[in-house]
Amino acid sequence: MANLLFYLSLTVIWIMLLYHMFLMQGGYFHYLRYARSIPDWEKNELPKPMVSILIPAHNEEVVIERTIKAMLRLEYPKEKLEIIVINDNSSDRTGEICDSYAAKYPYVKVVHTKPPHAGKGKSGALNQGLAHSTGEIIVVYDADNTPERKAVHYLVLALQNDPQAGVAVGKFRVVNAAKNLLTHFINIETICFQWMAQAGRFFWFRVTTIPGTNFAIRRSIIEKLGGWDEKALAEDTELTIRVYNAGHYIRFFPAAITWEQEPENWKVWWKQRTRWARGNQYVVLKFMGRLFSLRKKSIMFDLVYFFFTYFLFFLGVIVSDALFVTNLFVDLHLEVGIVAMILWILAYFLYVTEVMIALSIERTELNAKNFWIVLLMYFTYSQLWIVLVLYALYLEIKRVVFRQELKWYKTERFAAEKKSVPPTERQV
Repeated sequence: MANLLFYLSLTVIWIMLLYHMFLMQGGYFHYLRYARSIPDWEKNELPKPMVSILIPAHNEEVVIERTIKAMLRLEYPKEKLEIIVINDNSSDRTGEICDSYAAKYPYVKVVHTKPPHAGKGKSGALNQGLAHSTGEIIVVYDADNTPERKAVHYLVLALQNDPQAGVAVGKFRVVNAAKNLLTHFINIETICFQWMAQAGRFFWFRVTTIPGTNFAIRRSIIEKLGGWDEKALAEDTELTIRVYNAGHYIRFFPAAITWEQEPENWKVWWKQRTRWARGNQYVVLKFMGRLFSLRKKSIMFDLVYFFFTYFLFFLGVIVSDALFVTNLFVDLHLEVGIVAMILWILAYFLYVTEVMIALSIERTELNAKNFWIVLLMYFTYSQLWIVLVLYALYLEIKRVVFRQELKWYKTERFAAEKKSVPPTERQV
């Protein structure tokens, strides 16, 4: 029995590794092709639609001014732009800072939320911002984001020239990547996510997951869907499923770039990633029962991917590791032959290869320092993710069993250092 479980676990691990290599190929092909259409699209000179940028903000005084300044520098006609900051029941100077900019710039608006319909999470804040917006296109940015000047231009460009796309998703980079080892790990993880999970799935299956920031959605669609799900911790993934199920698709267009701040200590990282994991588990459990009744069949790939990632893959890693370690102390008659050892070693080198290919797509990221970090990352950061997913699953099961109310955790921000500011912001 132990041998059967061990080899089944190893099989699941290899299926995921080979699938990620397949996605990596698609991601690289998309990297080579996505920008070819930009010159022709820009020649069309279509009339610019009204755009509403929604920025949910709860106790964001450390970063909100830098974010608003980045929005003011966007290369988009100001008469066609409204920047709406949702000051979601903040107890710090967030509202005061936002009001000072709204007083100077007529296209900057502030929505102040109050209890009982306030401070409950990002989805609720976005729904209130949507109610106060007028734009034909709704763009969402987190309060710690500094988009590049043409980010919104590219998001709108993609929607204007691709009528079948209901959402356009851009790329995000880590502004504080060089801060410490943790932010280096997160930077590598972020790059891999975009060129494997995002670009690869879009290239092969026309499937993309909406991130929490730097995306544009047609107003008609978000209104038809009834806004954001206020019960979802991963409101972006949940919205993704509903967009596809409504008959639309999501375009990954990495020309639109934003820079965002990531956790700089493990405590903040743990809380943020636990929320992400619980949110994605919620989405899987919410929609897996309706897998074969979904209108858009391509979204099945996304649900199966999340199911493998947050359930089967991690379960396979946990079972194989547990059996191997237990066998060192208790004789389970586990036959870990030379083939299994070779497969384990090959899995590690395949992991490293996939990550390095992803890094090669981003200029300056394929270097010796990152190579050594990737080697270390497998044995540290990646393994910690396994523990985190288990913990998140425990919390989610407890919530369902005891019918607990979901509690939103807002990621703690850190004061930006000068070297952590992206090049586009330093020039001003």
